[in-house]
Amino acid sequence: MMRERPMCSVKQRADLTYKHNVTRGRHGWLRLTPAYSVRLVSQLLDGVQGECRILDPFSGTGTTLLTAMEHGHDTTGIDLNPFLIWFARAKICRYSGRDVGRCRVAEPAVVDAVESEAVRPVGPPALSNIERWWHPDVISFLCLLRSAIDANARASSKARDLLDVAFCRTLIQLSNAAFNHQSMSFQGDRAARHDRETCLAAFRENVHVVLSSLDPQPLGKGHVALGDARRIEDTIEGRFNLVITSPPYANRMSYIRELRPYMYWLGYLGDASEAGELDWRAVGGTWGVATSRLTEWTPSGETYAPEALAAVVAAIARSGARNAGLMATYVAKYFHDMWHHFVSVRRVMADGGKVVYIIGNSTFYGILVPVERFYARMLGEAGFANVETYVLRKRNSKKRLYEFAVEADVDWGCGFPSLSARSASARQTYLF
Repeated sequence: MMRERPMCSVKQRADLTYKHNVTRGRHGWLRLTPAYSVRLVSQLLDGVQGECRILDPFSGTGTTLLTAMEHGHDTTGIDLNPFLIWFARAKICRYSGRDVGRCRVAEPAVVDAVESEAVRPVGPPALSNIERWWHPDVISFLCLLRSAIDANARASSKARDLLDVAFCRTLIQLSNAAFNHQSMSFQGDRAARHDRETCLAAFRENVHVVLSSLDPQPLGKGHVALGDARRIEDTIEGRFNLVITSPPYANRMSYIRELRPYMYWLGYLGDASEAGELDWRAVGGTWGVATSRLTEWTPSGETYAPEALAAVVAAIARSGARNAGLMATYVAKYFHDMWHHFVSVRRVMADGGKVVYIIGNSTFYGILVPVERFYARMLGEAGFANVETYVLRKRNSKKRLYEFAVEADVDWGCGFPSLSARSASARQTYLF
């Protein structure tokens, strides 16, 4: 079942995006541009009665996990990116007064070690063109700060996690990065210089921000696992009542690009080849080797694709653009991977469960890829019922790009209300 609404009246709705999260405690720790808002997840949870097992198979920075825990639910996330696993775990963790105390003790020791240069700085990460990201003086500071945290906080402690979050906030604050694009870009060709006093003040302030955002502690249970959303049953056990997730969009925007500065400084990436390998394993990955390998890709296992998808892929291939063939293969692979995900998620759903996907459509060389429609067809083919699609908001890029909610039930007796069954205010929030 497909529900259509006039697109002309749909607004951009920044409150449904990451911008809504910036001032909301832990949700604002780090920014990931494609992330959706706490408000969106909270309203999706409206009407859910009692404790519920919730799954986010593309958990990213943990917005779904933390929001669901704040509502008292048991929640599980899966992601392929080890940095995001660490970050989501830190974000949903319960921190005791002892944890906070250890962080408060470690912070001045870290600052003193940097001021007196009492530690040997670590080497700068092998991030390509690193001086476009940071001025050499700031790089030197970050190398000292990284070493000082290593020397003054136990690697396995929760206090160390809090200091590392503050470190991540500091390194991006002092960088040349700009967030004026759908992904991270640069403010100019040269990074600004900051003296050490300014850099240390930024770190101290970020420690304060992180510590002051810890309460209230999350109520529910949370778990984050490293795994592949195309093979969920290989990673987690049990069945889930509700899925709330936002897979990568079919738009060639690599999440690795925006996460690189954190991943290099914290040791999750050693060089560009590792970034490409990680992106190749992800749904919709396009960084480095992930693009070149598309030329050799062929479908694997049993698969399904809507008839209209073949026409869209063929139109992209015939567009005459320089990389038309490659991008046609990219789109075909994207939906091939998502089919395997839909089949996998169906296997871990409890009777009466519900799935909600937040996803955007895409264009390639002027050819519209109606991702939400293909999701709806594929969910139906994978065994879901009552499939409905709603437009959420206009995206702030090209004319025909929108964001949608695609919902489906595990069976006809689902106990969760659809968007169309929610209150008038909720419908207004979601649809327009």
